[in-house]
Amino acid sequence: MINDEIRVKEVRLIGADGEQLGIKPIREAMQIAIDASLDLVNVAPTAKPPVCRIMDYGKFRYELQKKDKEARKNQKVVEIKEIRLSATIDEHDFQTKLRNVSKFLNDGDKVKLSVRFRGREITHASIGQKVLERMATEVESLSVVERKPKLEGRSMIMILTPKQAQ
Repeated sequence: MINDEIRVKEVRLIGADGEQLGIKPIREAMQIAIDASLDLVNVAPTAKPPVCRIMDYGKFRYELQKKDKEARKNQKVVEIKEIRLSATIDEHDFQTKLRNVSKFLNDGDKVKLSVRFRGREITHASIGQKVLERMATEVESLSVVERKPKLEGRSMIMILTPKQAQ
């Protein structure tokens, strides 16, 4: 809340250069802010009495927006890439999927590995688990297992995260 939006009898006032001006009635605090041609900003409304600061509110909001924009620019959005395997995967197909997994991990993305069981393959879920564990050991230098292989319906799922993100 700023200026006329502040509806209390007295406030603890902080000056434009940061010094404590003490507890003042709201009218006197507003007059000090007007004399300095600045705004009276309520920075701690829950305190007893509320703490108000004399500052240039427009400049303050501009600085906050600049900080937010800088923080958004520096953050990395981690995506989850999914690789689907089969319980009866052949060696060449496995190597192709392995190259894709290592590429995704090097790019800093998480990888969700899933083995879909078709028909009666579900009775031999341990074969699918071995495929997932083999993939995890192949990319052990690049990743950490975030979620161990777990059977969910007709699929077994495992999630790998890149090591540098840890």
